[in-house]
Parts: sequence; C-alpha cells; structure tokens
Amino acid sequence: MKSITINGSKRESVGKKATKALRNAGQVPCVLYGGDQPIHFAADEIAFKDLVYTPDVHTVEIDLKDGGKFNAVLQDIQFHPVTDAILHIDFYQIFEDKEITMEIPVHTKGVARGVRNGGVLRFNLRRMRVKGLPGNLPDFIEADITPLKIGNKLYVTALKSDDYKIMHPDNTVVCQVRTSRNVVALEDEEEEGEETPADEVPATEVDQKENE
Repeated sequence: MKSITINGSKRESVGKKATKALRNAGQVPCVLYGGDQPIHFAADEIAFKDLVYTPDVHTVEIDLKDGGKFNAVLQDIQFHPVTDAILHIDFYQIFEDKEITMEIPVHTKGVARGVRNGGVLRFNLRRMRVKGLPGNLPDFIEADITPLKIGNKLYVTALKSDDYKIMHPDNTVVCQVRTSRNVVALEDEEEEGEETPADEVPATEVDQKENE
C-alpha cells in the first residue's frame, strides 16, 4: 500500500486557546494513538490534501520535527459543518508485525455480460473492510465482473485472498447486474439446456435468495 508523509511538529499546549490559534494559522491539530501514550501534534492543512480528498487509501508516515517518525493510518477526522475545513484528525500507529483493519476500495475489471445485454451494474459495497498485516494490504481490491449476467450478484466470497481477511459476512453483495428497460435477450446456444449442480455454481452467480 502506498504511503504519504506528513511533516509536523509536537504540540506543547493542547488547550482550546492553543488549538484555535493553530487553526487560525492554517494548521490542523492531530493526535496519534496506539503507542505508549498519545502524541499531540499539528501540521499544515495542505499536507493532508492527498490523504483526505481522494477515494484511495494510504498509510501515513508522520515525521515530527525533533519528535521522531511514526507509521500510522487515519482513524477519524472532523470537518467544520459549514466550511468543510479540517478541524481535527486522529491517527493510529501501526507496526509491521501487527494486523490492522482498514476499508479498501473496490475496483471493477471488465464489462459485465449483463451490462452488454442492457442491464445496469449496481454497487452495494464500494469499500471492503479487511484485516491483515500492513505490508499485505492492497491499494484496492479488484473485482472481475465480466461473467455477471442479468440477475447475477458478486459476493465477497469471490474476492477472498490469502493476504488478508474480509470482515464482512459471506452473503454480503459487492455488486449486481439489475435489469433495465433496454434489455436484449442474448444467450449462447451452447448454454441452452445445460444445467450446473448448485454446489458447482461459482460465487459470482449464486443468488442466495434467503439472504435478500
């Protein structure tokens, strides 16, 4: 997973008055948790641009002047209700030998067969919550939707990996192809009359109606 470096400095005072002064100076007050004790620091608001205003996820290297370097992930963020300015950010320190839980974006690969026939692809889950070692977590999870026909659903079980554990129930739907007004009925002749045992149907094509 890609990493972004945030340069900052430790905060000597954490009171309301000091916090307001930081914000007026264009800085964001932050706290790093997960270590022996919380570390209060601040950094320029522009430094968080590539971390906050993006659909991608990153780990963070927090480089504090006279305070050391720490690897972390963004845990929580507060915005101003009117201006959307960043008011406060919480980070959580990570270690290479300890698993962490993160939400990883899902990227699709290919064009679903059902979409080519007039269906519409609907996303139920654009990010997946996964758990694993920091070095094993990907920038995104790729979902091959090419075989999906109209009515088919792609379940999280089709996206399992040995590198991380998916923290969603097996019957969670990632995406599905729904019918639309402009449906073209196209079936390969070789598929007509063929039946596949239920236990051999791939995870992308099993419609678990009892879970709907």
